[in-house]
Amino acid sequence: MYLNYSLRRVDNCIYFVTTECLILVGIYEGFSWIRCEGKGSFQNSALMKTFGDERINNGETCLIVDLGACTGMDSTFMGTLGGMATRISDRLGGSLQIADAGDRNRRSLEDLGLDFFMEINPAEAVWHGQLEKIRSDLAPVQAKQQLPGGKIQRTEHILQAHQTLAAANDKNAKEFSTVVRLLGAELQQKLKREDS
Repeated sequence: MYLNYSLRRVDNCIYFVTTECLILVGIYEGFSWIRCEGKGSFQNSALMKTFGDERINNGETCLIVDLGACTGMDSTFMGTLGGMATRISDRLGGSLQIADAGDRNRRSLEDLGLDFFMEINPAEAVWHGQLEKIRSDLAPVQAKQQLPGGKIQRTEHILQAHQTLAAANDKNAKEFSTVVRLLGAELQQKLKREDS
């Protein structure tokens, strides 16, 4: 399956907007919102990360990732969530919260121990009671980034996500060690070819 997308050039920057597996975003007083519609995967996790990192760099202390319309998550997507949770906590003492995780997505995050890095469906969240209003205000993310499909950038992103998962706990370290090793070797090969 190919990811459908459109490219737009504005001010000599290229914007990548997915048309499947949408990432929708909004910026509110006290938090920023990211909603995944469809499967959370390696195909849309870099876009989510770019927006999340932009918000963290702008001083945001609370990121909410809405999984209410997320049909499932692959390991790259979950590793990206873990990385964003770690960065916002380490850098700003902030938090990443998961809204409307559903049983399947909650289990997936808990199975990898990511529930220790983020709050899943927090009972006292400031956004409770505002879900429908927030969701109606969201727009597709249009984060500035390099063209999608850059083999080196894509491999680096997938490797970083899996390194995050491996660092989360001993069980993950064993489970993802081969993936991390193979992705690291693949990245080195791609870098050598680019230098040649």
